Amino acid sequence: MKCLVTGGTGFTGKALCLRLMKEGHAVVSLDYKAGLKTEELRQAGAEVIIGSVTDAAIVARAMTGVDTVYHLAAAFREMNVSNTFYDDVNVGGMRTVADAAVKEKVRRLIYCSTCGVHGNIDNPPGGEDAPIQPADYYQRTKYQGEVALREYTAKGLKWTILRPAAIYGPGDPERFVMIFKRAAKGWFPMFGGGRTTYHPLYIDNLVDAFILATPDGKGDGEAYLIADAEYVEIRELVRRAGLAMGVNVNIVNLPIWPLIVAGHVCEKLCAPFHIAPTIFPRRVDWYRQNRAFKIDKARRDLGYDPKVGLDEGLRRTAEWYKAEGYLIG
Repeated sequence: MKCLVTGGTGFTGKALCLRLMKEGHAVVSLDYKAGLKTEELRQAGAEVIIGSVTDAAIVARAMTGVDTVYHLAAAFREMNVSNTFYDDVNVGGMRTVADAAVKEKVRRLIYCSTCGVHGNIDNPPGGEDAPIQPADYYQRTKYQGEVALREYTAKGLKWTILRPAAIYGPGDPERFVMIFKRAAKGWFPMFGGGRTTYHPLYIDNLVDAFILATPDGKGDGEAYLIADAEYVEIRELVRRAGLAMGVNVNIVNLPIWPLIVAGHVCEKLCAPFHIAPTIFPRRVDWYRQNRAFKIDKARRDLGYDPKVGLDEGLRRTAEWYKAEGYLIG
């Protein structure tokens, strides 16, 4: 089949594109900018189109002849943009892609949302029926994207929603690199008690979920939480990241309230100067928000079975960080 992957030059999109091509499918990768090692996609046979999902003409061009759409493109960690930018990309972009998919009569659309639509999980682990309580504009607009997509059922579009947990793995220079860098030093400043739950998702496991959601009738009109088999307290995640590098990490507990204040102050001070703050509220949430999920529904309906466990995933990630120069030694 011919597949369109929006957000296709990013970490998750690139991994999905490569898997689809490995399985013999033709792939169009659409993204607003080239990512790390984008040339690898072209060499593997993908058609790479640079443009925004908010541009109807670009999306229509990318959609030509497509059977299946994997909509991963999103405004995520964008600094120095207004909140309306998130609305334009995450909600407006969803509508633009869905409109083009309906016009092209694509077979199905799989939307990559986020577990963050549930916000802090009050009684972990939470399932798909946990309250929808997004804590920031990214999470809010991703859920609004879900709501927008549901409207297209009446237009004949078949769709499935995946809500990934905390994605990590080789190829990602951002999400876990600070954890590894700090753990590699042998000590880790832990703001708060470190008892907050966190649910990792290894990149290969997530790509498996996308592939499993591809056949006709798989999860039509449903949303699924996708995560690894195991969730852990963040202090345990740090400890095991250290062990993946052969380091015993000393966790130093510090009060969290000064960090909370610093996050808000730093964000407000940097905004007028269009400087990316080093600390901001969403980053502080890592120490505060519980993220632990049930994946029973995905197991039952999609046949999802996360094959790469946490320790193996952390080991592979540490090796990639070392090979790419993010870690010394």
